[in-house]
Amino acid sequence: MGNLGLVTLVIIAANTIISLKGFKDYHFFERYKFNVGAIRRGDQIRMVSSGFLHVDMQHLIFNMITFYFFADVVLKGMGTVNFLIVYLCSLVLGNLFSLYFHKNEYHYSAVGASGAVTGILYAAILLRPEMSLYMFFIPIPIPAYVFGIGYLLYSIYGMKTQMGNIGHDAHFGGAVGGYIVTLLFRPDLFESSLKMVLLLAVPIVLLFILHKRGQLN
Repeated sequence: MGNLGLVTLVIIAANTIISLKGFKDYHFFERYKFNVGAIRRGDQIRMVSSGFLHVDMQHLIFNMITFYFFADVVLKGMGTVNFLIVYLCSLVLGNLFSLYFHKNEYHYSAVGASGAVTGILYAAILLRPEMSLYMFFIPIPIPAYVFGIGYLLYSIYGMKTQMGNIGHDAHFGGAVGGYIVTLLFRPDLFESSLKMVLLLAVPIVLLFILHKRGQLN
């Protein structure tokens, strides 16, 4: 994992350049961040532009490092064009989740590539379910699918409790985007990794059950 190919470099550069502009220019940041009120008034560009802005350097670095480590898996497994489609669809679907769950909160704002990055992460897990992740605070490798399912369950908990200043719904939406688009481009995974496909669907189904029962508010 981790290969600085051209498309990976372009995406990291775009996030860095636009984020640095936002750090220095308050009006630029406010003009292009995700904001429910502005989007509902027709400012749709924010659905994409907000995914290239970040709150601070730490936020930017964390997202780009995560993206860097998993991008190569998806590039090799799906090709450049499909990789870009996964990235952009995950970004937009993450923001659509945020818009849906906060549709009546006109003040709600957010920025960050987390939805897109989470989509790439989940695409990588589908393509390479045998992957292991190494966490700084855990001395042993963690199976990627365990991390993936755990992260989605944590996101559901965060959405339910509105825990912290984190866009859990955008993370979840991005993961759903990565999951769906990857399976659309790689239907062979239903044969080669059916158990993993079904296992990763569990938290997605759980989210919709909780939402239908009104247990996410």
